[in-house]
Amino acid sequence: MKTRLLKRVPLHKLMDLKIDYAFKQLFGMEKNKKITVVFLNAILNRSGRESIKDITFNNTEIGGEYQEDKQSRLDILATTNDDELINIEIQFTNKYDMIKRSIFYWSGVYRAPLQKRMAYKQLRPVIAINILNFNLFDQTERFHTSYHLYEDIEQFKLTDVMEFHFLEMPKLIRDWKQDKLDPWNDLLARWLLLLGIVDHRNGEVYEDIYKELEEIAMKDETLKQAFQGWDALSATQEEVLAYEARLKQVMDEEAARIEAMLREKEAREEGREEGREVERRKMIKKMLQQGLELKQVAIIADTTVEVVKKISDEQ
Repeated sequence: MKTRLLKRVPLHKLMDLKIDYAFKQLFGMEKNKKITVVFLNAILNRSGRESIKDITFNNTEIGGEYQEDKQSRLDILATTNDDELINIEIQFTNKYDMIKRSIFYWSGVYRAPLQKRMAYKQLRPVIAINILNFNLFDQTERFHTSYHLYEDIEQFKLTDVMEFHFLEMPKLIRDWKQDKLDPWNDLLARWLLLLGIVDHRNGEVYEDIYKELEEIAMKDETLKQAFQGWDALSATQEEVLAYEARLKQVMDEEAARIEAMLREKEAREEGREEGREVERRKMIKKMLQQGLELKQVAIIADTTVEVVKKISDEQ
C-alpha cells in the first residue's frame, strides 16, 4: 500500500495556502528556503534570469515617504544570491487597484536601500510576484503573465531593474479542470496547484489535484518537503489558531466588501428607478396636456388609470 504524505491532518483540515499567513509560514521561513528557491525558479523560468541558488529573507515592512505615511506590510521579501530583491504578495480577495498596489510596493522596495552618498547605480533589481486568488486581466487566458519596460517601437528592454509577475489562480484551476495542465512536466503548474488544493473562498477541496501531486512528490523531494511542512503547520495548535484568526479577518473583509458592493448596486438601481418614474410622470403630463383620454394615457405609460387621474388632479 502506498504511504500517504499527510499522516496527521485530514485533507479538509489543511490550511489554505492562499491565505497570506499560511503562505508565509511555509514559504517565508529560513528552515523552508529550499522550497522557496524552487518555487521562485519555477516562476522566473520564463524571464531569462539566471537560476536562483540561494536566498536570504529580509525585513518585510517598508515605510512611507513621510513619517505620517502608513507602513506597508510585505508578505515575503527576499534577496537572491545575485543580489536581486524579490517581493512576493499573495492576495486572497480582490481589493482593486492591484496593479497600482504592486507598483507601490515595488517602488518602496526599490528605493528603500538608497542611503546618503550612495549612487543610483547601486540600487538593485526588484522583482514583484503577485499570486492572486481572482482574475485580473481580461486580455489573456494565461494564468501567468510577466512585465518589463520596453521601448514602444523596437521593443528593446529599457532596464532589468523592474519586473512584475501576476499569477491568477482561478485561470490555473480552470485549465486543470479542462485537462490543459501537466504538473509532471510543468514545474510552475505543479507548485501553483499545490496552493490551489484547498480553496476556502469557494468551499472546495480538490482531492484529485492532491492525489496527483502526492504521486509526483514521491519522485520530487522538494515537493515532498512542502507537503510535509504543510501537514506539520496544519497540525500545530498555535499555528492553527493564528491561521484561523487571519482567515476570519480575511473572510470578514470579503463579506464586508461584497455587502458594500450590493448596497451600491441597490442605490444605483433605486436612483435609476426614481429617474424612470420622473420621466414617466413628465410623459403622462404631456399626454394629458395634449388631450388624451385617461385610459389611453394609462395604456401608453404602462400604469393604472388611478395613477394617471392622480397626476391629472395635481395639474
